[in-house]
Amino acid sequence: MILESMEVGPIMANCYILGCEETKEAAVIDPGGDPDRILAALKRLGLTVKLIINTHGHFDHVGGNKRLKEATGARLVIHEGDAPMLGHLNQAAASFGLSAENSPAPDEMPGDGDTLQFGKITLKVLHVPGHSPGGIALSTDDAVFVGDTLFSGSIGRTDLPGGDYNQLIASVRLKLFNLPDNTQVHCGHGPSTTIGREKRYNPFFR
Repeated sequence: MILESMEVGPIMANCYILGCEETKEAAVIDPGGDPDRILAALKRLGLTVKLIINTHGHFDHVGGNKRLKEATGARLVIHEGDAPMLGHLNQAAASFGLSAENSPAPDEMPGDGDTLQFGKITLKVLHVPGHSPGGIALSTDDAVFVGDTLFSGSIGRTDLPGGDYNQLIASVRLKLFNLPDNTQVHCGHGPSTTIGREKRYNPFFR
C-alpha cells in the first residue's frame, strides 16, 4: 500500500493518501484544506482518487472536500451522524475566526462494520463516537486511521457540540483496543503511535 501523509489547513490536520500499488486507485482521508497540495501529491504519485473519506465532520478535516471532489469526481464518504455538519462548515470555522468552504453532500454513509474498497485495498469502518457523533476509524491490515478519537498519549476533545467523554473512552476500549498491539495508529493531528503503546502508556486508559 502506498501511504503518504501531510499536514493541511489552518489547524494542521493530518491528511492521508492511501494508494493501491497494483491499480493506482486511491483514497484521501480527511482533506482538511490545501486541496491543491493534495492534488499535486496525487499527481506525483500517479494515483487516481476513488474515495474521499471523512473520519468526522469538523471543518479542519473536511475543508478541502469541495475542491477535491470537483477536481477528481471521487465519491465522498462520511458517517450519517456527522453528515449534517458538511453544510455548515463556514459557520463552524467562523466561530474560531477562520474560514472554510461548505462541503457537497456525501455519496456514501457507511455504518459500523461496513467496508470501503479501492483497488485491492479494503478499509473496515469502525464507528467510534465521542469526539463527534459520527466519528469513524478505518482499519486495514496492520494500520488504523482514527481521526481525532485517539492521539499519541491523549484523546480527542469532547467539549464540542455532540462530544461525549464517556462515549469516546468506550469507543477506544471496545473498538480500537481490540486491534492487535502492533497496529499502527495514524491520528488526525500529531505523530502516529501503536495500539500497544496507547494501551500501556496513554494516561486516559491506565
